[in-house]
Amino acid sequence: MTDRTRSRTLAVALSLMLGGCATNPATGHKQIMLVSESQEIQMGKEATREVASSIGLYPDPAIQSYVAQVAAPLAAASERPNLPWEFHVVDDASVNAFALPGGFIYATRGLMTHLNSEAELASVLGHEIGHVTARHSASQITKSQLASVGLVAGMIVSPQLAQFGNLAQAGMGLLFTKFSRDDERQADDLGLRYMTRRDYDPREMVEVFNILDHVEQASAEGRLPTWLSTHPAPEDRAQRINSAIQAQSLRGTRVEDTAYLRRLEGMMFGENPREGFFEGTTFYHPDLAFQVAFPRGWRTQNQKAAVAAQSPQEDAIIVLTLAEGRTAEDAANQFLRQQGIRANGAQRVRIGGEPAVTSIFEAVSGQTPIAGRVIFVEHGQKVYQLLGYTPANRFNTYDRVFTDSLSTFATLTDRQYLDVQPKRLKIVDVAQPMTVEELGRRNASTVTPAVLALINDVPARATLPAGRPAKVVVGGRLPNEDRSNRRQSSF
Repeated sequence: MTDRTRSRTLAVALSLMLGGCATNPATGHKQIMLVSESQEIQMGKEATREVASSIGLYPDPAIQSYVAQVAAPLAAASERPNLPWEFHVVDDASVNAFALPGGFIYATRGLMTHLNSEAELASVLGHEIGHVTARHSASQITKSQLASVGLVAGMIVSPQLAQFGNLAQAGMGLLFTKFSRDDERQADDLGLRYMTRRDYDPREMVEVFNILDHVEQASAEGRLPTWLSTHPAPEDRAQRINSAIQAQSLRGTRVEDTAYLRRLEGMMFGENPREGFFEGTTFYHPDLAFQVAFPRGWRTQNQKAAVAAQSPQEDAIIVLTLAEGRTAEDAANQFLRQQGIRANGAQRVRIGGEPAVTSIFEAVSGQTPIAGRVIFVEHGQKVYQLLGYTPANRFNTYDRVFTDSLSTFATLTDRQYLDVQPKRLKIVDVAQPMTVEELGRRNASTVTPAVLALINDVPARATLPAGRPAKVVVGGRLPNEDRSNRRQSSF
């Protein structure tokens, strides 16, 4: 970089900083902010569209309305009541909640099934509202912009890789923004502020941290995703909040535990097998009526828009997605004619009795050329793309593996797989003291006593008192569930 370039860069940075100072509405402190409120809102709106298409909202209007009713007064009690606040429950089994800039807040149904009171829910929603009122996402974006001042980004990438950049710009990348530990602590403090302004018992926030701690340690359904690693340890958060509420009056505060539990009746629990599930490394999709076998020993993952497997050496991937195009040939032409991709011998074939097109291809990704095999197959008035790829110098090692796996795509006809249903919560009244194990046995629970203890927030060997409602999980037993370990590993 020349001296003249350095001077220009410094001038740009100084002008940005001088023109971008703002007062944080939640803290009252001055900070550099290059993102306006209108830009925040626009980014949030763009991201909400991605959330709806890639994760999906939980299809229960009553639950959606309830969460909005709990959250709206919290947002109204915040320092930014005039944002276009929206609150939704996403159809995701993980135990989590997240905030998008501009006032768009999401809780997962997995979180809902693990909480035990409205006050606990209010503490989580208040925390996420705090991220928005303190402009944490906007601050992260500002820091990123300042770090890149003066840099020229000349990007020559394949169309597939470019899509990831476009997606992040559209806002989906905001879902995976890792706030600093200071941001998380500040959001805790703000969440406590908002819930107490609405007369919720602040001790329920401590209970949430205990739940998160137990979920994080458990190996059952609904574990915390690893991208939440920037959150302070739950026990540290509990100690901080405990100290903060010591001087507060608890008279007149509310918990609303029984009413909350009643609203969970029938809520889906764990992964939805209608959207696909693994038995070993064979994937079955009841709603779309297909199955495919991934290579033995590969790590598998089922997401809303894709099913994937990764080799043990982490040097090869197989991905199944829906493809664009009305026919296999249309989809193949669109894929193989992309800039940077060189096709080698596309052929019409039949896979599982369905029309298909297969081809070997090469592409450049950064400095590493990749090679792979792709199959486009017509099934149920849709076209599916089955793609296996690896660094080009490893292709000969994996081509037979790719071919053997991709060729297993077939129509699912076995009723025991086609008819599976999800597990659901059932709220029962405990008529007499009983152990968690007895609770499960009496109500034909389809999860282990350890999971029942987890979602009821009691020790594994606890005796439940009479006169209180409790959660059990019923239905949703998968074929061969007692003989197979269905836990999926993630990348």
